[in-house]
Amino acid sequence: MITAGAVLAWSQLTTAAIEVSEQAQTIAKETIIVDGHIDVPYRLREKWADVTQATDDGDFDYPRAVAGGLNAPFMSIYVPASLDGSDASTQLAHQLIDSVEAIVARAPDKFAIAYTTNDVKEHFTKGLISLPMGMENGSPIQGDLNNLRIFYDRGIRYITLAHSQSNHISDSSYDLRRQWKGLSPFGKTLIPAMNNIGMLIDISHVSDDAFYQTLKLSESPVIASHSSLRKFTPGFERNMNDDMIKALAENGGVIMINFGSSFVTKEARQWRDGLAKAENALLKKEGKDSPKLADFEATYRKDNPYPYSTIDEVLDHIDHVVKLVGIEHVGLGSDFDGVGDSLPIGLKDVSYFPHLVQGLLNRGYKEDEIKKILSGNVLRVWEEVEDYAKKHG
Repeated sequence: MITAGAVLAWSQLTTAAIEVSEQAQTIAKETIIVDGHIDVPYRLREKWADVTQATDDGDFDYPRAVAGGLNAPFMSIYVPASLDGSDASTQLAHQLIDSVEAIVARAPDKFAIAYTTNDVKEHFTKGLISLPMGMENGSPIQGDLNNLRIFYDRGIRYITLAHSQSNHISDSSYDLRRQWKGLSPFGKTLIPAMNNIGMLIDISHVSDDAFYQTLKLSESPVIASHSSLRKFTPGFERNMNDDMIKALAENGGVIMINFGSSFVTKEARQWRDGLAKAENALLKKEGKDSPKLADFEATYRKDNPYPYSTIDEVLDHIDHVVKLVGIEHVGLGSDFDGVGDSLPIGLKDVSYFPHLVQGLLNRGYKEDEIKKILSGNVLRVWEEVEDYAKKHG
């Protein structure tokens, strides 16, 4: 009898055995690759590792980034929603920025913080990996535009307005309360302030109403730093539907595809829902102190193998955006180090970008089109945001 585990192992083996062409390797090596969202800083907060060297776990380190051709990953300054409304959120954001600065300080021959698009291009010519930063959850702004300036000066170049709960800026797609019915009054003042300072606005995580209100207010293009498509995950509001993608394209913005399996396929999403229900049932039955809760997910996975998505299904998301609104409005926002053990077969860490390039070549994309997906589109948006701020800031 062939078990689900055996099928999964076979799939991983055959995917790993796929040969990446010299053309794909060359494109990956000779093109700036921007990843809109990698959770290295929070990963290192939970378990420190020296990512300037090879590491035993996680999805990112210097050798693997070099192998994959990744040279401009946005470091996510992630602040949990549990800290919303507290000074601790602002403190944590500064500490995580400190950790990115520490990476550069330990290896200035390998990394450099990127404050501008010109920095990214200059670092690329020098063989350095750029580390631009984006703040995931605007909670640390604390309703004070002075904090916006402080974080901008420290290198934050985009802000994801909310995370898993509504905050003082915006409603979250995960939060059923919808206390603001979109953006808060402060959020509506923050959008033009971000335009004027040159801060990218990230609408990943926000509610649909907040998304549309943001587009109406913003004078610059916006990004979705790590979102995928609702077409493939029906009912999952965290992803974007076709109407939203069309509106984003009219704004000139870019959706950067999240690699996490639960963002890519409905099967992985349903598995995650099943895990939550089973865990809640155990919690209700045995209480929060039950020792069974400690390794519950690992135990659940043994009886219910996780339905990993594939690199082809990630490519389906890219294809759909291109067919819907054109090649100019799609990029990559992997969520490496942020989605745990849910990454697709064929895209397991930052060394796999040549596999993605090969997949695009196999689907008929031309080299100049692939370069737009890898970085050209998001760099164009970032440059437009910079130019607007120079004129109006």
